[in-house]
Amino acid sequence: MNQRLVLFTKRLLDIMFYLGFVLTVSLPFLFRWAGEHVKTFRTYYIPLTILYVLSGILCLLIVTELRKMFHTVLEDNAFVDANVSSLKSMGKYSFATSFLSVIRIFFSPTPAVAVVVIVFAIAGLFSIVLCQVFEKAVRYKEENDLTI
Repeated sequence: MNQRLVLFTKRLLDIMFYLGFVLTVSLPFLFRWAGEHVKTFRTYYIPLTILYVLSGILCLLIVTELRKMFHTVLEDNAFVDANVSSLKSMGKYSFATSFLSVIRIFFSPTPAVAVVVIVFAIAGLFSIVLCQVFEKAVRYKEENDLTI
């Protein structure tokens, strides 16, 4: 395994988490400023702020689960039940983000919102399938550990 790539990815996730936190907290202020220039943000300030902040929180939770998983990768012990739980959670968070984006379509119907819906729905499906793969791998690893 390329340890430098794993460490780079871990650092990238750390940066994404902290920048995402700052951005999520600052959304009400950014949307107030954007409302001075874009009518949609002025007209739907409250619902858009709520939807985007909730989406931001869900994305932060996804990145948090990924960061947890990277700790096990760095320890060279990726096939553990904790990663199965993380993948399940990431799937749920992705589906919830997709659902919130469907609601956003009613306030700002743009192709970008439709893309976000599709991307997070696919990410949710991918996480659930990968969760099942990890679950089987953990069972095989446990059986193998008992055999030795």
